Amino acid sequence: MEFARPTLVLNKTICNRNIELMAEKAKRHNLRIRPHFKTHQSAEVGRWFREKGIKQITVSSIQMAKYFANDGWNDITIAFPFNLPEIDELNAFPSTIKINILADNIHTVETVGKALKRKTGIYLKIVNDYYRSGIAYSSVKKIDNLIALIGQYKKFDFKGFLTHSGQTYQSSSKHEIRTIHFDTVQKLKKLKYKYIETFPNIELSVGDTPSCSVSEYFDGITEMRPGNFVFYDLMQHSLGACSIDDIALSMYCPVVSKQRSRNEIIIYGGAAHFSKDFIMNTDGKQLYGRVILKNDNERKLLPTKSYLKGLTQEHGIIRVSPREFKQIKIGSVLEIIPVHACLTALAMGRYITTKGDVIEMMPRF
Repeated sequence: MEFARPTLVLNKTICNRNIELMAEKAKRHNLRIRPHFKTHQSAEVGRWFREKGIKQITVSSIQMAKYFANDGWNDITIAFPFNLPEIDELNAFPSTIKINILADNIHTVETVGKALKRKTGIYLKIVNDYYRSGIAYSSVKKIDNLIALIGQYKKFDFKGFLTHSGQTYQSSSKHEIRTIHFDTVQKLKKLKYKYIETFPNIELSVGDTPSCSVSEYFDGITEMRPGNFVFYDLMQHSLGACSIDDIALSMYCPVVSKQRSRNEIIIYGGAAHFSKDFIMNTDGKQLYGRVILKNDNERKLLPTKSYLKGLTQEHGIIRVSPREFKQIKIGSVLEIIPVHACLTALAMGRYITTKGDVIEMMPRF
C-alpha cells in the first residue's frame, strides 16, 4: 500500500485476537461482556464482536446508539449521564431495542421519568475516587432517594449500579490497577447486598480497560464494559494492560523534512491526526507516539530515545539517533503507534486494514 497522507492502519488479526481474549475472560468469570463501542465507532468492527457471540454493547451517546441499532444491535447501554434535550430521541427508539441509561441526580430521574414513553433500563452511576460524574458509594441516603424515585415511574426498569474506575489510567503499576479494582468491587458489593432483597436481579457493571485486562477478581460483578482493549495503545502499554504486540492500530505518515542540526524528522501527521494526548517518556519528556521502521519487510520498533516528541496541527516532530537519521529518507513513510487509540480513531474517521480494505466509522454529524 502507498500512503500519500496520514493513514490509520488497522490489523484485523490482532483486533480479533483482543476481542476473543476478553470474551474468553468474561466467560471464565461468568460475566456478561458489554464492550464499549466508543473506541472503534464502526459498524464493520462491531460485526467482529457479533461473530464472537457478543450480543450487548455500550455506547456514549444517543447518536451512537442509533448508528449501532441500525446495524442490528438491540441491547444497548448509553454509558454517559443522560442528556435531557435528547428525551424525544430516546422515546423514538423501537420497543424491540433494549436501551439502558445512566443517572446520578434527582432532576434527571424526574425529568426523564415524566417524559418517558418506552420501557427503559436505568443504572445509577457510582463514583469511587474518580471525580467526573456519579454518586459516591457512601451516599446511601441519596441512593435510597433515587431508587425510591425511580420506582415511581412505570417506564423505568431499575437495573443496578454502574461505575468506571478511570483513576486506573493514572496508575504506575499492575498492582495499583488491581488494588483500585479490588476496592471498587468491594464497595459495589456492599451496595448490592444492601438492596438485593428488594431487587433480587440487581446488577453491578464495571468498565475500564486496565482493570478488565489485568484483574482476575470479579466477585459479585454482573458485567464488564471495556472499550479500548479492541485496539489497545501506548497508554495501555505504559500501564501494563497490554504488550506492544497487542496494539492493533498504527498511523502511517510521510516524511516531509529532516533537520540535521537537531536529529529530527518532520512528518505529515500532527495533532489533527493523533490528538494531543501523551504519556511521559523514559527521559521525563512528553511522548506522542513510538516509531517503527521497516527494512526488507521487517518491522523494528525503535527504542524510546527515538520517539514522536511534538505535534502541531499538521506537523509531527520525531527525535531519532544519528544512525536512524541517515536511514530515514524524505518521501519515505514511517509507522507510528499512537498514545490514545480512541481519539486517534475519532480524528481520522476511517481505517485501512493491513490488506487494504477501507472501514468507515460512524458519521460525526
